[in-house]
Amino acid sequence: MKKSLAILLGSLCGLGVLTSGCYTTVDGSTKAGNPFATDKIESRYERSVDQVFSAAKDVLAFNGTMTGENTIAKTLSARVDNNNVWVKVEEVEPGITKVVTQSRGKVGVGRVRIASEIDKQIALQLQAR
Repeated sequence: MKKSLAILLGSLCGLGVLTSGCYTTVDGSTKAGNPFATDKIESRYERSVDQVFSAAKDVLAFNGTMTGENTIAKTLSARVDNNNVWVKVEEVEPGITKVVTQSRGKVGVGRVRIASEIDKQIALQLQAR
């Protein structure tokens, strides 16, 4: 009985260590949460960095509250439906721009559906321009 209880407690402690930790956001900061959760979507567009950055800013402002903007690193952060959303825009090669959209909920749970929706809206915003 004591042996099985010890194994159970050891397993729970091991599981707790594996599921807790820190993750890195696309803007380079580190937050507490599950580092193994899927939370990012990456897309590429044949547009300039400024056009994509402007479209991403419009989409985040429409869907939630902007919490940060770094025009040098081309990163944005916002709160959308009680989730943190980060968007990073960078040039891959001339005329090709990469967008990485990341979303996390409370206690660092990955929200890839929110990231996917924001990414889709950025694409639609670029198409409308």
